[in-house]
Amino acid sequence: MTEHLVIRDAEVLDGTGSPARRADVLVSGGVVVAVEDPGRLPAGEHDSIDARGLTVAPGFIDVHSHADNAPFLDEDDTSKILQGVTTEVVGNCGFSLAPRLAATGPDLEALATRIFPELPWAWSGFGELLAATDARGYVTNYAPLVGHHALRVAAMGMSGGAPDDEQLALMGDLLDEAMDAGAFGLSSGLIYPPGQFARTQEIVELARRLPAARPYVTHMRGEGSQLLDSIAEAVAIGEGSGRRVHISHLKTAGRSNWGRMGAALDVLDEARTRGLDVRHDIYPYTAGSTMLTASLPPWFQEGGAASVLRRLVDPADLDRLREQLGKDDGTWENHIYGAGWDGIVVASSASHEFDGRSLARIAGDCGTEPFDALVRVLLQEELKVSMIVHSMHEDDLARALGHELTMVGSDGLPPGVGGKPHPRMYGTFPRILARYSRELGILDLPEAVRRMTSLAAESFGVPDRGVIAPGKAADLVAFDPATVRDRADYTEPTREPEGISWVMVNGELVVRDGRYLGRRGGRRLVPAA
Repeated sequence: MTEHLVIRDAEVLDGTGSPARRADVLVSGGVVVAVEDPGRLPAGEHDSIDARGLTVAPGFIDVHSHADNAPFLDEDDTSKILQGVTTEVVGNCGFSLAPRLAATGPDLEALATRIFPELPWAWSGFGELLAATDARGYVTNYAPLVGHHALRVAAMGMSGGAPDDEQLALMGDLLDEAMDAGAFGLSSGLIYPPGQFARTQEIVELARRLPAARPYVTHMRGEGSQLLDSIAEAVAIGEGSGRRVHISHLKTAGRSNWGRMGAALDVLDEARTRGLDVRHDIYPYTAGSTMLTASLPPWFQEGGAASVLRRLVDPADLDRLREQLGKDDGTWENHIYGAGWDGIVVASSASHEFDGRSLARIAGDCGTEPFDALVRVLLQEELKVSMIVHSMHEDDLARALGHELTMVGSDGLPPGVGGKPHPRMYGTFPRILARYSRELGILDLPEAVRRMTSLAAESFGVPDRGVIAPGKAADLVAFDPATVRDRADYTEPTREPEGISWVMVNGELVVRDGRYLGRRGGRRLVPAA
């Protein structure tokens, strides 16, 4: 950490949405000490950075990350820091790596291996997990949520039933432990097992136990034909629990649902008029990404990995599955129906044999039908497959981005699995600055920065970050607004962005001239309240 550093002649966007001002910024001891007009800071023996021609903003906050495992990687995950991201909210969509109890630990491990690389699994409670990540260190600041999946698996494995009073009490006690250990909130993934088996009241009872300032964050039950009903459920959970609600990666998925974003935003705005604090984030792409098993209906997934693999070789179950994938009955989100076989692309598989190919193409290469290709991939890879789902429309994305409470999250899947991940993992934040601010003008630059900084910090209780002001942590990013852009695409998804000059985390320069300097300068953060 540099003890005293002056950033000179910068165009400072302070994160509040105010216009840029030319200023010098004094950093000392890891915090911003002063922001003054050029030449006003007292002379002294300071290191300095010449920021002429650059915009300096608070480090970006990725409110939707799945990089829970990043501390355990031997090779530093630079996918976010090179975008100017200095803080990641992890544990989203119900997927956290703790709590993990001995009796049901294998179920959690089996679920996690569908998207995470190999993990050490040397912990039980949430506090023990955080001690393990602390020991490894962080590239970016780490703000963890505790996942409903982990709570439910700990209490009742991969059962599809409702919890009894004892199981619900255990989930609540484990949630309390996570909050005491430093979790920023509770997340759910109601589209995935085992969260999809939970009834609304189960989530309400858990959310009520959250400290008042910590949010309930949800990947809703459906984002296609179920969208409005799913929003209604999220609102009901917020109103029933009295807690803030955050809707993850708001979207209208499936071709038959394009054009419904306005209605979705109207429902959220109406809930706000009733007093519910409900917010949301998006990623700036028209394709999503998740585990390939999410293309299977809930009944097929009950009981965990071994049960799914048995059903994949049962002729009667396969006949039922084939029929169900060919229609949208409104009871679950059917990715195959919404995107088509050509719109489902394997991102990463355990063997990497199928990476980068759609199910339609895999079928053609194998001389079989797409349904049979789906079954083959899942069986051969033992469910350890992620996918990219091309199912959204740009107009809906633009409409959501225009809303004043829309934040930005990459939703990048866990690092370290290889393959051809979604480009959002490497390009989300520069893409907002380039395409949606500079090129399309949906957000002006100060507002784009506000969405990625102060709004995110305030919404998630991220302490001392999100604005450039005296006393705030020196998490800073410098970029050229005329040239910053994402370079990752679906063909070459790991290409680094351009136009990010340098990044500072906790007062330490960790990226210079667009290159990572090899220092883990992040910290695990503690909720503000």
